[in-house]
Amino acid sequence: MLLQNLAVLVLAGFVGFLVISKVPNTLHTPLMSGTNAIHGIVLLGGLIVLGLGAEGTLDKILLVIAIAFGTINVVGGFLVTDRMLGMFKGRSGSAKDAGKEETTR
Repeated sequence: MLLQNLAVLVLAGFVGFLVISKVPNTLHTPLMSGTNAIHGIVLLGGLIVLGLGAEGTLDKILLVIAIAFGTINVVGGFLVTDRMLGMFKGRSGSAKDAGKEETTR
């Protein structure tokens, strides 16, 4: 059973890498926002499982670690998305301001 689970994990990682590497740059920000929403649901599920009483100390430790890493991923994803969107807003705002300065001179 362990070998099967490990094989699924490796294949899922490989397929995920291939799919993500094919995403064009223009779709990166919307894709990241969607992924953040999915990770939020995963975090909620982890908290529910932890709250309902996972059996065994190892299970609880793994759940806490998974919740911590998931939280870091969600927060980091939102920060990167916000920064990328800010870069686009900065470009359009600076171009408008530059055009206004030229017309007033």
